[in-house]
Order: sequence, then C-alpha cells, then structure tokens
Amino acid sequence: MKIDHYKSHDHLLVALDCIIFGFDRNELKLLLIKRDFEPEKGNWSLMGGFLRKDESLNESAERILNNLTGLRNIYLEQLHAYGEIDRDPVERTISVAYYALIDVHTHDKELVEQHSASWFPINEIPDLIFDHQEMVKAALKRLRYKASHQPVGFELLPEKFTLPELQKLYEGIYDTRLDKRNFRRRILSMDVLIKTDEKQKKYSKKGAFLYKFDQDKYTEKVTNGDSLVFKPLRS
Repeated sequence: MKIDHYKSHDHLLVALDCIIFGFDRNELKLLLIKRDFEPEKGNWSLMGGFLRKDESLNESAERILNNLTGLRNIYLEQLHAYGEIDRDPVERTISVAYYALIDVHTHDKELVEQHSASWFPINEIPDLIFDHQEMVKAALKRLRYKASHQPVGFELLPEKFTLPELQKLYEGIYDTRLDKRNFRRRILSMDVLIKTDEKQKKYSKKGAFLYKFDQDKYTEKVTNGDSLVFKPLRS
C-alpha cells in the first residue's frame, strides 16, 4: 500500500549509539572505538550504526552491541534521542542513544580488537566525535540515578564477587571514596546478598568471601513494599 502523503515529507537517517560501561574489578570504564571512516576518521567514538528498516530500535541496539562485544541478553536501556540539525556534518541524522552495562571479562576480546576499540577509565575519556561526549555525560547521570534505587550495578560484576569489589564498583559509579565499615553495614543490612563458602585469594593469603546477588530476595522485598536505597553513604 502506497500513501502519497508520506512521500511529501523528508526522509531522515536514524542512528543508534551505544554507551558501554564496564567494570574491571577496580574502576568504572567506557568502551570506545577509533573511527575508521570520514568524517572524524581516526578519532574516538561510541559504537554506533544505522537503524535497518526491518528492525526495532531495541533490536538495532542489541545488534550493534553484539557486533562489538559478542554479548547478548545484557543490561541495555534507551537513554535519549539527539536530533540537532548539524550534529552529523554529512547528512541529517537522528541518533537514539542506549547505555549498556557489562562485565569486561566476558566480552569477545578479538571482536573488540577488530573494531580498534579500547577501554578508558571514566575519568580519562578522550575527546569524542559529534555530540558523543554529551551522550556519555547523560548516560553516567542516568546510571548514578538508577544505581541508587535499583541493583543495576550488579550487572557490571561477575556472578560471584567480594565486598571490596562491590565497594570499588560503587566508588567508581559515584566517583567518591567510601568508608569500608559503613559501606559493608549498609549493603549487608539490605539482606539481598548470599554469602558463599568460597573465597577469592588473589590479593591476600587470608582471602575474601565471595557473595552473590539474591534476585529472588530483592524481588520479594520490592513486592512487599520495602524501600531499598543502594546509593552508599559518603565516607
């Protein structure tokens, strides 16, 4: 079915840009690629691509993310649409930004190398093309908000983790130092962690117990109306 009314309007390109956050057990990082085509060839960029006519926005974002990391079924959330007239000097392009949270030790390193991609500490991000810097700032703001009310931070960790790693994660997200005793008391008081019998002995002979996030317990508490605040107290 052809409707002439549609033909009288401009047809614009729609791009998807992915802000990919990772955590390497020590600090929060951002995955960037070195652009291999003009304009801005050789400069740092978010991973992006164009929407295909046979896919939804979410499907397109998942495809783009998988092409770079090899991962599927990870935390991916639509952030914002960017539509300034001159944001892309080549052609009028609307970009829909998504942010993703991954464990950096699970992605496909060969794919990352093929895209000339690198991980950067969140406080050492180089200049980015177009409006990508603005996208990163918005994504970090959203992550900080979400991490204070929901357990999204655990998406950046492996299934089993230590409390020092968890503290490092929250320190990275909020860019602040936290008191060890206060942090542990706060996080354990929520009763959503499962302490295992296993220990990580990579950093000390004594080792640190490994924990798991209890999704069932968290869901039960939320269903019962419990108010859980994950944002840690500053030291």
